[in-house]
Amino acid sequence: MLLDSIQSPRDLRNLDSKQLTQLAGEIRTMVVESVNRRGGHLGSNLGVVELTLALHRVLDSPDDIILWDVGHQAYVHKMLTGRLEAFSDLRQPGGLSGYPSQSESPHDWIENSHASTVLAYAHGLATAHATTGEKRRVVAVIGDGSMTGGMAFEGLNNLGHSELAVTIVLNDNGRSYAPTVGRLSESLIRIRANPTYMRRQHRLEELAEKLPWVGELLERGISATKAAIREMFEPTAFFEALGIHYLGPFDGHDIVEVEEALTNASEFDGPVVVHVLTQKGRGFEPAEQDPIKHLHDTSGIKPGSYTEAFTESLVKAAESNPEVVAITAAMPDSTGLLPFRDRFPERCFDVGIAEQHAVTAAAGMALGGLRPVVAIYSTFLTRAFDQVNLDVALYGLPVVFCLDRAGVTGDDGPSHHGLLDMVLLSKIPHMTILAPSSYQELQQMLDDALTITDGPVTIRWPKTAAPQVEWTEVGSGLNARLVSDDPEARVCLLGAGKMLAVAEEAAMLLERQDVACSVWDPRAVHPLDPKMLSHAGRHELVVTIEDGFKEGGFGSAVRGSISGSAPDTRVAVLGVPVAHHAHGRPEDLLASFGLDSASVAGKVMKHLA
Repeated sequence: MLLDSIQSPRDLRNLDSKQLTQLAGEIRTMVVESVNRRGGHLGSNLGVVELTLALHRVLDSPDDIILWDVGHQAYVHKMLTGRLEAFSDLRQPGGLSGYPSQSESPHDWIENSHASTVLAYAHGLATAHATTGEKRRVVAVIGDGSMTGGMAFEGLNNLGHSELAVTIVLNDNGRSYAPTVGRLSESLIRIRANPTYMRRQHRLEELAEKLPWVGELLERGISATKAAIREMFEPTAFFEALGIHYLGPFDGHDIVEVEEALTNASEFDGPVVVHVLTQKGRGFEPAEQDPIKHLHDTSGIKPGSYTEAFTESLVKAAESNPEVVAITAAMPDSTGLLPFRDRFPERCFDVGIAEQHAVTAAAGMALGGLRPVVAIYSTFLTRAFDQVNLDVALYGLPVVFCLDRAGVTGDDGPSHHGLLDMVLLSKIPHMTILAPSSYQELQQMLDDALTITDGPVTIRWPKTAAPQVEWTEVGSGLNARLVSDDPEARVCLLGAGKMLAVAEEAAMLLERQDVACSVWDPRAVHPLDPKMLSHAGRHELVVTIEDGFKEGGFGSAVRGSISGSAPDTRVAVLGVPVAHHAHGRPEDLLASFGLDSASVAGKVMKHLA
């Protein structure tokens, strides 16, 4: 297999066109097999095969810097930079990350799994090199919807003012910035991509300006003619108004064409956009036919998951309440909104990768009398913390935030663990935070959340399967639920959300050692139920268990409350250590943090010894 012979990007430069075509096919086969076996991002990587080959044939990575936004389109980049053998362990514990990773390779400068940031990175790196005198080319590949994020436009604006020599590869795989390209437009593109022509044009303009009397008029005429042609035939006005030269669009699956464009871009002064058109899912028919399904991963909504419970409950709520609307930031599929969108298309809003806008738009909708439900991953809501605090909570607006993938998420690594939401959101005035422990609890909580009108509500749930319980085992409102009680109990276990199952299992293990326990399902992790706190404070030891950072989260709040009302009661806070944790199976990671039932029982015994 030709792919086996590629040990570094430099090995690509000796390949002819026939070999490159063969290599592209082998890469696609490897991507499909690996993602089908291990999960991950399929369509986005199949769409950048030729683009990645062209980048690595023209650039000298890692001396030249290639930055990816979003990083989930970098699987091909990993294969070509010495990590092919490790690709079989993609997203597995101890294996390759699903995103670029500095710890894996010097070819990876940034992880960038949170979109729209690459142009700011590029601006900063190019500024550093200009300041130190280093001659390194910086190329930022942005696409897959990242241009919908506000930071991308901020980066464009600053790059345009900087005049730094940064190449921006705009990977357009469905959100095309250009109309159909005709023959005249193709000619103009070729001319504008030719640096020799552009230098001659610049000299002509300078000469025209110097001509006596008519110079200014002639210069204006040249500029007006250029502007008119540009507006008629080229999508350049936006970029060039910011001071960024525009080249394209080019066929992103034509390696020779992309190589020529990248080479020409390097000869221009200042920042250049190279606009390439690619097809998401290229070469794999299921991904080509259903790009939404293959946009973020291949898992979909799993039956019996918390996400499925949310989907069912949201559709039901919207059927009886016409004021309920749903908002998401480029993830209508994985957050469970597609059935809602199918049922209520005019009430479902996907704002793109723009979490800050999603939150403040929800605030505006609430101000206008609607009941907005913002469906988003826990890790992505932290990008809009200021908006949650000052655009929603400051006004006491009834926005419901539904946070999927809360807690330890598993195979997507440090950027996707939802470990900060309880710590941050519990510090926002008027905020209510609910953590369901079962399929039915989530549905009840969404119904309850939509009845709260004096402030925002957050419901957080994990990626893992949701336990099924009887409705007699479901609480209501902001009340905690006493799961088990023993008048002889020395220990009280409080398991937040999915950690209730760990608390119950730990209680059974302790019972075998003649240690009786009471167990609570807090349900509302903020504010805390006074009845739960009062009951817990009557025990010798209270143990809180949560799947978020233990410093400043649910357990810290419990300890602060009980220390004041029951100073003789000891409180042990169990949670995730504050760090950037690698990818791995959720149950394995939780066990490594001492958050499995056996570890919890062991810690209780040590406290009682």
